[in-house]
Amino acid sequence: MTDQPINQIRYQQRAKDEVWAREFLHRAPFGMLATDFEGQPFQKPSLFVYDEARNAIYIHGALEGRMRTNLEANQRVCFCAAEMGRLLPADTAMEFGVEYASVVVFGEAVTVVDQEETRMGLQLLLDRYFPHMKAGEDYQEITPEELDITAVYRIDIQGISGKETHESADFPGAFTYPYQARP
Repeated sequence: MTDQPINQIRYQQRAKDEVWAREFLHRAPFGMLATDFEGQPFQKPSLFVYDEARNAIYIHGALEGRMRTNLEANQRVCFCAAEMGRLLPADTAMEFGVEYASVVVFGEAVTVVDQEETRMGLQLLLDRYFPHMKAGEDYQEITPEELDITAVYRIDIQGISGKETHESADFPGAFTYPYQARP
C-alpha cells in the first residue's frame, strides 16, 4: 500500500482535471459499479446520472439482490465510466494501443430512503436517458406504488479521477472497433 491518494493516476500525462471528469460523467452512456462482500468483488453495469449539486451519482436497482446485500455490508464503492476510441495497430505486440477516456469515482453508496429523493433520482435518470419525453405528457408520472418496488442508490463522491488518450488524427492504420448492433 502506498501513501498516494486513492484517485492518483499513474501516467500523469493522461490525467485530466476534475472539471473534465465531471463533464465526462454527463456524457458517458453507462458505468460499472464495483462493490465488495467479504473480499469477493462484484461489478454491475448501470445506467446512471451525475447530480452536480449533490456531487453524487444516482443509479437504480432491485430492492433485494447482491448489490443491496453488498452495500449493506460495505458502503465503500468504486464506479467507472469509459468510452473507447480508435484501435491503434503497431509493428510489435507491445506497441498496439487504443484511444480511450475514463472516469473512476470513489465513494460511499447509500440506499435512498427519503421518498422525495427517491422520486428525484428516478426522474433524473428518466430525464437523462429519455430527454425527449415528458412526465405527465408522454408517460405517467412516477407513482408511490412504483417507488415501493424499486430502489435508488446514491454514490456520494469522495474522490474522482479522469484520463484520456488520443493520438494524432493521421495515425497510420487506426480504425474503430466494429461494434455490431443487437438485432
